Amino acid sequence: MLLQTNGRMTAEDLAERLEVSPRTIYRDLDALSSSGVPVYAERGPNGGCMLMESYRTNLTGLNEKEVQALFMFTVPGLLADLGADKASEAAMLKLMASLPAPFQKDATFVQQRLHLDPAAWFQPEEDVPFLGLVQTAVWENKRLRMDYRRGDGQWVKRLVDPYGLVAKASVWYFVGGIYGGKIQAYRVSRIMQAELTGSTFTRPDGFNLARYWQEWRDDFEMRQERHAVTLRVPPSSGPLLALVLGEGIVAQLLAAPQDEHNAGHALLNLTFDSLESACRQLLGLGTAVEVVAPQPLRDMLHQQARQALALYQP
Repeated sequence: MLLQTNGRMTAEDLAERLEVSPRTIYRDLDALSSSGVPVYAERGPNGGCMLMESYRTNLTGLNEKEVQALFMFTVPGLLADLGADKASEAAMLKLMASLPAPFQKDATFVQQRLHLDPAAWFQPEEDVPFLGLVQTAVWENKRLRMDYRRGDGQWVKRLVDPYGLVAKASVWYFVGGIYGGKIQAYRVSRIMQAELTGSTFTRPDGFNLARYWQEWRDDFEMRQERHAVTLRVPPSSGPLLALVLGEGIVAQLLAAPQDEHNAGHALLNLTFDSLESACRQLLGLGTAVEVVAPQPLRDMLHQQARQALALYQP
């Protein structure tokens, strides 16, 4: 399959991909050749392992786990955003029909037992009217002219070469290059106006969308401000914390040290991207927790509580 997909490959490259030694590769090449697969190796600077051009294998080589994996990662919501939900259903149907009978049962087994829903709870869906246009620009290597609203609220005009689309949970981004070679990620819902230009672009050699996104995401997270907050949590507040802050808080709460001055109370250390964000989230907990530190957050909560009291005073 590697040779069919990539063409000529060296024994060293094959050994690295398949996590074996080059000697094992040469032994396997002999075994494949003996079993009727037209594979051969050439020595020299331009040599390598290859298949005869006319040879193509089929899906009969898939094993049980590979069949299950193929049918496992179909995310209906994201495919529908791209207008590919019907095409995906048709492709899965054709793939199912091409599989041997035992593997069809494996595929059905997965479909009946696994469904991926990328949408977060209680989060409104983002309006992405220009997603189709961006997708076309990505598919056809066409430049995109757009009016874009940045995260700080400012509007900018951009002429972008869209290299690829990324779905982060249910939020769509696209990665593109601008004049000067800079590459940036853009949130599709912030495009206010867009149009395709008459020009095309050439993708940078060696550009890897998944690797770029990983690096951009890590850099973005590192650049966010971090504010440490210490909470005093009584024993009865665990369920409410999990409801407001997510189930991941339960493990942190179980590992938190006990407050030596208040029996049964835990001292929970959390991190927020801003004091304003911490205030908004912790107000929803009411008196179920007490902010121990920092003092500016205590002052902010006190001010918000006084304003709420004045608003709802009988």
